[in-house]
Amino acid sequence: MLSKSIQLYRNAYLGLPKSVWLLSGVMFVNRSGTMVLPFLSLYLTQKLHFSVADTGIIMAVYGVGALCGTFLGGKLTDKIGFYPIQFFSLLLAGIILLVLMHLTNFYAICVGVFIFTLFGDCFRPANAAALAHYSEAENRTRSFSLNRLAINLGWSIGGGMGGILAEIDYDLLFWADGITCIVAAILLRILLKAPQQNKLNKSEQSLEKPFVKSPYRDSVYWFFVFCVTLYAISFFQLFSLEPLYFRTIYHLPESQIGLLMVTNGLLIAFVEMILVHQLDGRFPKANLIAIGTILTAFSFWVFNIYFFVGVLWVSILLNTVGEMFAMPFMQSFSIERSDESNRGQYIAMYSMCYSFAQITSPTIGSQLVEHFGFSTLWYVMGAFCTLSTLGFLYLKTLK
Repeated sequence: MLSKSIQLYRNAYLGLPKSVWLLSGVMFVNRSGTMVLPFLSLYLTQKLHFSVADTGIIMAVYGVGALCGTFLGGKLTDKIGFYPIQFFSLLLAGIILLVLMHLTNFYAICVGVFIFTLFGDCFRPANAAALAHYSEAENRTRSFSLNRLAINLGWSIGGGMGGILAEIDYDLLFWADGITCIVAAILLRILLKAPQQNKLNKSEQSLEKPFVKSPYRDSVYWFFVFCVTLYAISFFQLFSLEPLYFRTIYHLPESQIGLLMVTNGLLIAFVEMILVHQLDGRFPKANLIAIGTILTAFSFWVFNIYFFVGVLWVSILLNTVGEMFAMPFMQSFSIERSDESNRGQYIAMYSMCYSFAQITSPTIGSQLVEHFGFSTLWYVMGAFCTLSTLGFLYLKTLK
């Protein structure tokens, strides 16, 4: 039994290019310091004493910056390449974080958060384009899963340490996050050389892809993006309103909230690669994504079924499994509709779903909580995920 499990793990990781491993290593370093985002709503309400409504506005500004940064990153990736965009995005984001912790005025924080995400989120499409470039068509979904493994393993460390540091001093979150961004930029420069991006992978050259020149004229992709956005608006409650729910309703300290976040990351780190290896190519991607989105719906509804701490763990488990089914195959779907001449824009459009969700998710969530309470919020988010599920099932009928 043990040897079979070891072989299963081994097969899941075999055949991935060295450059993909190096990129994932850089991502791990960067995400190990990701502490500001999961605790930003707590930082704003607990330390700076902003209202829930003002906190929702700042979180929405975070999303506006991310939306603009992702769009800009996609354009620049296709024009000048993914390598310099990744490097300067990490470097500038780290520097800006070290400045952001000194801001206390509401408007100054809005401006600072916007600038931080504008530069920081240029990284998303550039990084995804880099992974697609270094991988082959047959191992691309696994390459994205390895990168997500690095993100979530780093997230587990960052979330756990973040909870501890937040109890000591919230400023430590900004120091840790900023320094690890800068270190990740330096490692990227040292470990990976700038590639030649004018050559398609051999496996890509032989494949006919259902893409058009611009993702903005691809009607099927627009429908896909709409479904992803519905899911993303719900999913981002994990970072915006759920920590506040854990704190205000269940009165959990920051360290226990961090532990819940760690569980999410660790499960993804240890399970997702095997899950993707077993499922990739055997089932339609739309079906797998639909399973993920409906599980996410149940992760919200369980909050309204029982009131005890164990429900929080059930919710995190459902949300995590849903994420493992949905996100790797969403990314893979985006890559399959592009080539290297327009990949940055396709990925940017996909990433913009999450950036748009960062704007609307805290805004919708905070307004629902302010006027109707948390119970209504969870019902609405579950409904969004259900609509997304139906959309992905319909996607199979489109070409």
